Amino acid sequence: AKLLTHHELTEMVDSHCYADWRTALSQVQGIYLITDTSSGRHDVGKADGTERILGRWRSYARDGHGGNVGLRELSLARERLAAAQSTPISRARHFAYSILRVFGPSTSPSEVDEAESHFKRALMTREFGLNRN
Repeated sequence: AKLLTHHELTEMVDSHCYADWRTALSQVQGIYLITDTSSGRHDVGKADGTERILGRWRSYARDGHGGNVGLRELSLARERLAAAQSTPISRARHFAYSILRVFGPSTSPSEVDEAESHFKRALMTREFGLNRN
């Protein structure tokens, strides 16, 4: 499994070099893992929207948190710390992205939801990670 840094994720969603990869990721649903490499905390998420994994990862590439509450809180805390120390810091530079499981486009939403819940339980991301739901 490929592990992407935030920089690599941004490059993948923007660069023409990765057109085939983007096409593949736009066709499949999936469960992904985001790891804060500075703390080891995880966030498990699902990508089942219009553009599937690609669409979800584009939102993370764009703003670093993709609207995710736990990641947004972490990003804001880092920004406050950086401001207090007068040090510029990228909100998402410590995030690493990987795919845990892929589903075909016709997989039922309940099967994807069940897999997401399984990984959240197995990795205990609600108790010790960044998942808030």
